Amino acid sequence: MSTFRITALLALLLCGSASADVWKWEDASGKTHFVSTNTAIFTWVEDGRVYYSDTPDHEDAIAVQLVWVSKGTLENIANAEESTDGYAYPGETPDERFAREKEEARYCKTLNEIYDSYKNAPRLYKTNDAGEREYLSKDDAKSTTAETKAKIKEHCK
Repeated sequence: MSTFRITALLALLLCGSASADVWKWEDASGKTHFVSTNTAIFTWVEDGRVYYSDTPDHEDAIAVQLVWVSKGTLENIANAEESTDGYAYPGETPDERFAREKEEARYCKTLNEIYDSYKNAPRLYKTNDAGEREYLSKDDAKSTTAETKAKIKEHCK
């Protein structure tokens, strides 16, 4: 079990009913997770398994985008995600809902800007640890663009 998983499990057990900011993120396989900290999280897939850590311990590790969800407990947020009304976060005030929806809109706008930049770029690249560009193959670029479009479909209502 990774250090991050152990830390997350301990945080869940120790937080009890304490109220805090809750953040949502998606791992390399597309699974959504909730955390009560906005500490950096990195994820990667190796041999068909998804890994995540608070440090970029692997050459394929990518930093996840943390999206603020609400104030509340991790348990309440997880229960709200399972409900039919995605905005029915227990204990969420109108001001908190407004702030959350504003953050969701900002995230959606960012996704659309990234997607547009992919569509308009002559070639896509990623920057390696040395700060050099590594150009993606046409298939990888097409896949990256499709993944971004899928995220827009999922997150932008």
